[in-house]
Amino acid sequence: MHQLTYDDIKAATDRIAGHVRPVTVAPVDQGTIRTAHRGPLGARSEEPCEVWFALEFMQHTGSFKARGAQNFIQAHREAGTLPGAGVTIASGGNAGLACAWAAQQQGVRATVFLPTVAPAVKVAKLRDFGADVRVVGAEYAEALEACEEFAASSGALAAHAYDHPLIAAGAGTLLEEIHARIPGLDTVVVSVGGGGLFAGVATAAQHHGIRTVAVEPENCRALNAAIEAGHPVDVPVDSVAIDALGARRATALALDAARRDDVRSVLVPDGEIVRARQELWDHRRVAVEHAAATALAALTAPDLPTGPTAPSLGYRPGSGERVAVVLCGANTDPSDLVHPAGS
Repeated sequence: MHQLTYDDIKAATDRIAGHVRPVTVAPVDQGTIRTAHRGPLGARSEEPCEVWFALEFMQHTGSFKARGAQNFIQAHREAGTLPGAGVTIASGGNAGLACAWAAQQQGVRATVFLPTVAPAVKVAKLRDFGADVRVVGAEYAEALEACEEFAASSGALAAHAYDHPLIAAGAGTLLEEIHARIPGLDTVVVSVGGGGLFAGVATAAQHHGIRTVAVEPENCRALNAAIEAGHPVDVPVDSVAIDALGARRATALALDAARRDDVRSVLVPDGEIVRARQELWDHRRVAVEHAAATALAALTAPDLPTGPTAPSLGYRPGSGERVAVVLCGANTDPSDLVHPAGS
């Protein structure tokens, strides 16, 4: 296995410079995020913390995936390894969009395999980028199998939604930009599916002495389960964020990054994901995917369990902690935000 290094992140940063949109960061009003300080008796006092949103949903194609796709295709073009059959990828939607966009930028054909759970808005955007869209299976894993068969028969270069060093390194360039914009950053909070974004961000964060909080839905916990088992394992996937975070298995790259002392893995219930997403719309008029809201939900869950045997649900910043929350994607149908169920 290629172990992701900071040199990989730096190479990707140089390679995609000028081809992606630099991330915008925005401060969150003080007091919006509760801070817990626990003394020797477990007493908690509210202390100020500083929280910033990294608005990566404003990236090309609506998600951070554009970074990895650009790095992947440009690296292969530089190496002379782009075939005439173009590139192919399986995706819940966002990685396919990014691959199709980057391929279009480079004049390369793209064939994208999607599961049936992919939102219609993503399918429509893929076709706008000129991709050959093929919908196969109910889960990402089934679309991936079909993609691999197509690559073998056609000679197309198989990209991956998250399990490739070039993809993860491209995603890690996001942390480089966040670090430059928020001096003294202590912690970065990211949602996790298969682990490409997490692996890249955590690798860059470790170099800068920054803690990484990896957030997953309770019922899509591929990384959390891999940490418990000591190796990647298959998990069932069932979450409101399944279209982007529904990987059955985390990558070895992600698990390697998660074993570092400056990484914390936490879970959040679907109800908190839905609430965080709705609050972003209600209070800031920001419409993001459930996957993006998953990271924020770790900070806004109202009640967290305590004690050495409690599950890792959510994350409460410490006193004076400076935190960046990555809002990673906006490819969503906002109709349920404007007219929420039951309204």
